[in-house]
Amino acid sequence: MTGKARRTVAAALTLAVTVPMLSACFEEPSAHEAVRDFLVGWQTGDYVAAARRTDGDERTVSKALENAKVQLDAASFRFKVKGMRRTGDETEADFDAEVDLGENNPLWQYTGKLPLHLVDGRWKVRWSPSVLHPDLHEGQRFAVDVIPEGRKPILDRNGDPLQQEATLYVANVVPASLKDPVAVCEQLSKITGFPQDRLLSRIRSARPNVQVPLVTFGRAKYAQLSDKLAAVPGIVVSPQKQPVAPDSPAQIVGTVTAVTPETEQQLGGPQRAGDTVGRTGLQKAYQEHLTGSTETRVITVDLKTNQQVAELRKWRPSRSTSPVRTTLDGPAQKAADAALFGGTPGMLVAVQASTGEIRAVGSTKEYNQEKDALAGRFPAGTTFSIMTIEGLLKAGISTKQRLACPVERSVGGARFHQADPPGGTAPSIQGDFASGCVTALTALARRIDGAELTASAARFGIESPWTLPLKSFSGSVGPLRTDAATARAIAGQNVLVSPLSMALVAGAVASGTWRPPVLVTDPHSPDPAAEAEPPKPPSPIKIDDKAIATLRTLMRSGVVAGSARSAAAPGDPVHGVTAAATQSRKPLAWFVGWQGDIAVAVLMESADSTAGATVAGRFFQKLHTES
Repeated sequence: MTGKARRTVAAALTLAVTVPMLSACFEEPSAHEAVRDFLVGWQTGDYVAAARRTDGDERTVSKALENAKVQLDAASFRFKVKGMRRTGDETEADFDAEVDLGENNPLWQYTGKLPLHLVDGRWKVRWSPSVLHPDLHEGQRFAVDVIPEGRKPILDRNGDPLQQEATLYVANVVPASLKDPVAVCEQLSKITGFPQDRLLSRIRSARPNVQVPLVTFGRAKYAQLSDKLAAVPGIVVSPQKQPVAPDSPAQIVGTVTAVTPETEQQLGGPQRAGDTVGRTGLQKAYQEHLTGSTETRVITVDLKTNQQVAELRKWRPSRSTSPVRTTLDGPAQKAADAALFGGTPGMLVAVQASTGEIRAVGSTKEYNQEKDALAGRFPAGTTFSIMTIEGLLKAGISTKQRLACPVERSVGGARFHQADPPGGTAPSIQGDFASGCVTALTALARRIDGAELTASAARFGIESPWTLPLKSFSGSVGPLRTDAATARAIAGQNVLVSPLSMALVAGAVASGTWRPPVLVTDPHSPDPAAEAEPPKPPSPIKIDDKAIATLRTLMRSGVVAGSARSAAAPGDPVHGVTAAATQSRKPLAWFVGWQGDIAVAVLMESADSTAGATVAGRFFQKLHTES
């Protein structure tokens, strides 16, 4: 049921209450009955019954009452008698009126007067247009002016818009120039699917001499329907620029379309031609902030000149539309897009290590920036060894301890394989970490308790209850009740993470504190009507200083002498590790690391385990150039 329908039903339901209320305040039955019959007839739409209690021509008065409803596009009228005064054969009644302006949203309240006099022994309302409103006079009509605010932009951290202007096409009419508004709306309804009665109501309630937007089309839809629209008499199509074409990261910013019959019904509230609807990403999440705010005016219009005579009431928007301010950074996003350019599918998420603010989200066409980069569930591979090392250090194990890196290893019945293990003397745990040797690292499963490993993961935000306005995933660790399960976790086989959650892990090592992610800084909640405060994000988690110092050494060695060499770039030292993983028979290559205050996670669909590091190196180089 639409909002207008609900209001109409509500008005009908309240009538039973209103009528006795009208009757209850009568003190002199004869004049009181005339007031009651007129107001009840007007309120219920029985205009003939109302007209019979006036001294005017029955058809003229009933038509004037009907026109008032049409010209205001009103869902309902409600009245309450305030008092009556009699002077001889004259009586004047004061009443309060409440008009629900339907699609135009506000409730219009005003005080009116009913002058009455005796006609052949019966009390009659002395008819004039001022009975409808004290400031409506002969030769005038009501009209409603609706002035919508344009859609606000989504901005990056520097205040620059994250979308370009695109052309929409608006079908307009000038009501006074239409010979047959009903026929025009019938044709337009058949072409577009918008309800004929709503199109007609917009025309009849508008000022006669101004362009009234009826339907808005995107470029493709307009191209499809332009010939049919041109055949409708009185329709004028005008191009309109709106900031709706998303810049990178397009799937995070989101797409916008013109209002359609389907979205109008879904949104429920007052939607008008020229309004736009966010379909994906932040445009959808913050739809109520970005658009939908209108200024509404009730005016009187001269019937001869069609010019405004008086403004009876004006409503400024109950809420202002506002831009959405994000943490995304233009140079970082350009660097991410450039780094991923090429033939290998993959994605990259960059965060500011010291704040958790998301600076860039990039992906190739095979992956979705929201569903995969922020909310994807991928095996962590040996990047999970970052959490393992922290747990081992707490258990008192030295990273200088020698630990062989064989081709095969079995732990508790779980088998692991390492491609191209290093020859010669057995490397240290530090060397195994730097090269991502899965057969060496999984051997440590018997040295660390499963519960402690899960706790270590939690300190790095895995399974943390943080939320974003878009879909996201903080990670999950399977039950670690056996050595085999713990070994699989160290290998990242039963640990699922998103690129975002691993970028935050890298940020925790870089800064010494894990922080929840931040994507939008203002407004604080996607729902402007929400009365409750949005849930507070998890508190930052300080990591043990000794563990952080060791992890920084290990991750620097990954770039200097390990498998992450291709991540090296000019500027501050690059730290990081690589890892190989498999999902649905697809080989995956991770890089998790940082340079300066920018932490990244890269996940590439490649059998080359260093592919992620190569993309990270390009990203850091481009970022250095952009800066």
